Amino acid sequence: MVKKKYWVPALEKANLIIEQIANHPKQLRLIDLSNKLGINKSSMYSLLHTLETLGWINKEKSETYALGSVLGFMGSTYLNQFNILEAFSKEAKETIKIIDEHIQLGKLIGGEVFYIGREEGSSPVKLVTDPGTRFPAYASAIGKIQLIDFSYEELKSKFSEINFVKKTERTVENIDNLWKQILKAKKVGYAIEEQEGAEGFYCVAAPIYDYSNQIVYGISCTMTESSWTRKKEKATVEITDLANKLSKISGHIKNT
Repeated sequence: MVKKKYWVPALEKANLIIEQIANHPKQLRLIDLSNKLGINKSSMYSLLHTLETLGWINKEKSETYALGSVLGFMGSTYLNQFNILEAFSKEAKETIKIIDEHIQLGKLIGGEVFYIGREEGSSPVKLVTDPGTRFPAYASAIGKIQLIDFSYEELKSKFSEINFVKKTERTVENIDNLWKQILKAKKVGYAIEEQEGAEGFYCVAAPIYDYSNQIVYGISCTMTESSWTRKKEKATVEITDLANKLSKISGHIKNT
C-alpha cells in the first residue's frame, strides 16, 4: 500500500482525470468527469483548466476532452527508453520461479508469429521455436491471442493466401474454426493450445497491449502433458498476470 504521509490530493485527482480521459477520449464533459470522480464542479473546472493550460489535455468543440500533445511527447519519450526484451526477461524470470516452465515472447507478423525472446524453466524439453524463428499463428496460442481484436472479415483477409497446413491431427483446419477459437480467447482474455502446434505440447498465451490499447506482442507458456495436468490453472493465472505487467510497463492503462 502506498504511504500517504506526503500525499498531494490535487495530483491524485489530476491523475484520475487523465485516466478517465485516456479511457474515454472525446466523450466526457466537465459534468461527466465531476459525476464519475465525485469531484465538485468548481474544483473540476480548476483542475481541467490547469491541465489544459499545461497542454496535458485538450478541450474539444463539443466541450469534451482528449489527451494533449505534452502527454503524447512524454509517452513517446518513455517508449523510446522502453526495451521490451529487457522487461520481458526480468519479469518472466520472476514468473518462472512460480510455474517453472518455458516462457516465450512473440510478435504477430502477417499470418505468423515471430519469436523474439524466451526464458527457460528447469524442464529438459527443448522447444523448436527459438528466438528468430517463425511459426503459423493459427497453430499457436501466442498467435491466436494476438488476433482477438480482429473482425471476422479482417481475419479472412489476413489468412486469405495462407494454407492451413496441419502440424498435428488437432491443428485448426479453416478460418471458421479459427474464428471460434479466437472468440473464446477474446472472452476469457487468454488462448489455450492443446497439441495443435506439436504433439505432446500444451500452451497458454496472453496479449501485451501498448499505450494506444493495441496488442503489440504475445507471451506464452509451453509445457508437456504431465505438467499441463498439474499446472494448467496456475500457468493461466501467472501468464495473464505477466502480460498485464508488461502491458503496464508499455504504457497501457487498463479500462475501468
